[in-house]
Amino acid sequence: MARLAIFTVAGVLFIDQASKIWVKTQMYLDESISVFGDWFFIHFIENPGMAFGFEFGGEMGKLALSLFRIVAIVFIAIYLRKLIKQEANRGLIICVSLVLAGAAGNIIDSAFYGVIFSESPPFSPQTALMFPPDGGYSSFLHGHVVDMLYFPIIDTYWPSWLPLVGGDRLQFFRPIFNIADSAISVGMILILFNQKRFFASEEKIGEVAESESEEGVKV
Repeated sequence: MARLAIFTVAGVLFIDQASKIWVKTQMYLDESISVFGDWFFIHFIENPGMAFGFEFGGEMGKLALSLFRIVAIVFIAIYLRKLIKQEANRGLIICVSLVLAGAAGNIIDSAFYGVIFSESPPFSPQTALMFPPDGGYSSFLHGHVVDMLYFPIIDTYWPSWLPLVGGDRLQFFRPIFNIADSAISVGMILILFNQKRFFASEEKIGEVAESESEEGVKV
């Protein structure tokens, strides 16, 4: 079980960081590369806030978010270790490992990217440098998260005759995200839809432990 968790976390982190470093060093900010027609793009943006491109409260908000992520990673890691010791459902261990890897992937950006990368100028042929001689674009825990996956599957306009939204642009899926965000989302969704199966084993473990303690008292 421990090897499964380590493999999952390491695999997600490797893919996440490799994709981010490639985008950061090979693309300029706001550059877009079509992968499949008009519905899948690699579109480079930097997110100073939360997942899926949402922002959070300036510099102090950024610091608070980074510290919260670190605390969350510690608690998730402790919970994952507990699940492994209890030999919990394999699927649950994989899902929690995905969430842990996603959270760790984004905190690596927040903690270190501002220190090890130069700034990415928008619409410029000059891409960011890794370990620039003049130092990074920000300080520890104030880096920006690199996002690049963009799926504008629907990109049209609401009919003009509709009230309130008539003539406005309609886009789905609008947020731009990364592999770490995907890992968190997939892990949480699978846990949500498989609660009974995932946590049944934990309930059985609790029942066995309770019965064993009762037998010990009787003896």
